[in-house]
Amino acid sequence: MLELIMCIDDDPITLMLFRRVAQRASFAKEIINAMNGQEAITLINTINNNSNQGKKPQLIFLDLNMPVMGGWEFLDLLNASNYFNLNNTNVIILTSTIDPEDIKKSKLYPNVIEFLSKPITVEMLDYLNSKL
Repeated sequence: MLELIMCIDDDPITLMLFRRVAQRASFAKEIINAMNGQEAITLINTINNNSNQGKKPQLIFLDLNMPVMGGWEFLDLLNASNYFNLNNTNVIILTSTIDPEDIKKSKLYPNVIEFLSKPITVEMLDYLNSKL
Protein backbone atom coordinates (compact mmCIF):
# COMPACT_ATOMS: atom_id res chain seq x y z
CA MET A 1 0.00 0.00 0.00
CA LEU A 2 1.31 3.41 -0.97
CA GLU A 3 1.51 6.18 1.62
CA LEU A 4 0.28 9.10 -0.52
CA ILE A 5 -1.05 9.42 -4.06
CA MET A 6 -2.46 12.36 -6.01
CA CYS A 7 -5.31 12.34 -8.49
CA ILE A 8 -5.59 15.33 -10.85
CA ASP A 9 -8.91 15.53 -12.69
CA ASP A 10 -11.43 18.30 -13.34
CA ASP A 11 -14.48 16.06 -12.88
CA PRO A 12 -15.65 15.83 -9.24
CA ILE A 13 -17.47 12.55 -9.92
CA THR A 14 -14.29 10.99 -11.31
CA LEU A 15 -12.40 12.16 -8.22
CA MET A 16 -15.05 10.70 -5.90
CA LEU A 17 -15.11 7.37 -7.77
CA PHE A 18 -11.32 7.25 -7.84
CA ARG A 19 -11.19 7.72 -4.06
CA ARG A 20 -13.79 4.99 -3.47
CA VAL A 21 -12.10 2.47 -5.75
CA ALA A 22 -8.64 3.21 -4.33
CA GLN A 23 -9.95 2.77 -0.79
CA ARG A 24 -11.72 -0.47 -1.72
CA ALA A 25 -8.50 -1.78 -3.26
CA SER A 26 -6.43 -0.63 -0.24
CA PHE A 27 -4.17 1.09 -2.76
CA ALA A 28 -3.06 4.08 -0.68
CA LYS A 29 -3.27 5.33 2.87
CA GLU A 30 -3.93 8.90 1.76
CA ILE A 31 -5.27 10.44 -1.47
CA ILE A 32 -5.08 14.11 -2.34
CA ASN A 33 -7.04 15.57 -5.23
CA ALA A 34 -6.59 18.52 -7.56
CA MET A 35 -9.07 19.83 -10.13
CA ASN A 36 -6.38 20.85 -12.65
CA GLY A 37 -2.64 21.10 -13.09
CA GLN A 38 -2.41 24.55 -11.51
CA GLU A 39 -4.23 23.38 -8.38
CA ALA A 40 -1.88 20.38 -8.25
CA ILE A 41 1.12 22.71 -8.42
CA THR A 42 -0.32 24.73 -5.54
CA LEU A 43 -0.72 21.55 -3.48
CA ILE A 44 2.81 20.44 -4.34
CA ASN A 45 4.14 23.87 -3.36
CA THR A 46 2.35 23.55 -0.03
CA ILE A 47 3.91 20.13 0.50
CA ASN A 48 7.36 21.44 -0.46
CA ASN A 49 7.02 24.45 1.87
CA ASN A 50 5.76 22.33 4.75
CA SER A 51 8.31 21.43 7.39
CA ASN A 52 7.37 17.76 6.89
CA GLN A 53 9.38 17.31 3.67
CA GLY A 54 9.04 13.52 3.63
CA LYS A 55 5.40 13.32 2.56
CA LYS A 56 5.29 13.67 -1.20
CA PRO A 57 2.98 11.79 -3.57
CA GLN A 58 4.49 8.46 -4.57
CA LEU A 59 2.23 8.24 -7.61
CA ILE A 60 0.20 10.78 -9.59
CA PHE A 61 -2.92 9.89 -11.60
CA LEU A 62 -3.35 12.56 -14.27
CA ASP A 63 -6.17 13.49 -16.62
CA LEU A 64 -5.09 15.17 -19.85
CA ASN A 65 -7.95 17.49 -20.75
CA MET A 66 -8.60 20.03 -18.00
CA PRO A 67 -9.19 23.78 -17.82
CA VAL A 68 -6.64 26.25 -16.44
CA MET A 69 -3.69 23.83 -16.84
CA GLY A 70 -4.08 20.52 -18.63
CA GLY A 71 -2.17 17.30 -18.15
CA TRP A 72 0.43 17.93 -20.84
CA GLU A 73 1.34 21.33 -19.40
CA PHE A 74 1.57 19.82 -15.93
CA LEU A 75 3.85 17.03 -17.21
CA ASP A 76 6.06 19.53 -19.03
CA LEU A 77 6.48 21.57 -15.87
CA LEU A 78 7.00 18.50 -13.71
CA ASN A 79 9.73 17.18 -16.01
CA ALA A 80 11.41 20.50 -16.84
CA SER A 81 12.29 21.53 -13.32
CA ASN A 82 13.71 20.20 -10.11
CA TYR A 83 11.64 22.89 -8.40
CA PHE A 84 8.92 20.43 -7.43
CA ASN A 85 11.36 17.72 -6.41
CA LEU A 86 8.89 15.24 -7.90
CA ASN A 87 10.27 14.62 -11.37
CA ASN A 88 11.13 11.08 -10.31
CA THR A 89 7.53 10.46 -9.19
CA ASN A 90 5.71 8.01 -11.44
CA VAL A 91 2.65 9.24 -13.33
CA ILE A 92 -0.32 7.25 -14.56
CA ILE A 93 -2.32 8.98 -17.26
CA LEU A 94 -5.98 8.27 -16.52
CA THR A 95 -8.10 9.79 -19.24
CA SER A 96 -11.13 9.30 -21.43
CA THR A 97 -9.16 9.97 -24.61
CA ILE A 98 -8.36 7.08 -26.89
CA ASP A 99 -6.29 9.12 -29.35
CA PRO A 100 -3.27 7.03 -30.42
CA GLU A 101 -1.25 10.26 -30.65
CA ASP A 102 -1.80 10.88 -26.94
CA ILE A 103 -0.60 7.38 -26.12
CA LYS A 104 2.46 7.92 -28.33
CA LYS A 105 3.16 11.33 -26.78
CA SER A 106 2.89 9.92 -23.25
CA LYS A 107 5.81 7.59 -24.00
CA LEU A 108 8.07 10.64 -24.41
CA TYR A 109 7.81 11.32 -20.66
CA PRO A 110 10.09 8.99 -18.67
CA ASN A 111 7.98 9.20 -15.52
CA VAL A 112 4.72 8.18 -17.27
CA ILE A 113 4.55 4.46 -16.57
CA GLU A 114 1.02 3.69 -17.78
CA PHE A 115 -1.81 5.08 -19.93
CA LEU A 116 -5.23 3.96 -18.70
CA SER A 117 -8.80 4.70 -19.76
CA LYS A 118 -11.37 5.95 -17.29
CA PRO A 119 -12.99 4.83 -15.12
CA ILE A 120 -10.44 3.33 -12.74
CA THR A 121 -11.24 -0.15 -11.46
CA VAL A 122 -10.00 -2.31 -8.61
CA GLU A 123 -8.51 -4.62 -11.24
CA MET A 124 -6.51 -1.75 -12.73
CA LEU A 125 -5.16 -0.84 -9.30
CA ASP A 126 -4.30 -4.49 -8.61
CA TYR A 127 -2.41 -4.54 -11.92
CA LEU A 128 -0.56 -1.34 -10.99
CA ASN A 129 0.29 -2.76 -7.56
CA SER A 130 1.96 -5.69 -9.29
CA LYS A 131 4.07 -3.25 -11.37
CA LEU A 132 5.18 -0.96 -8.55
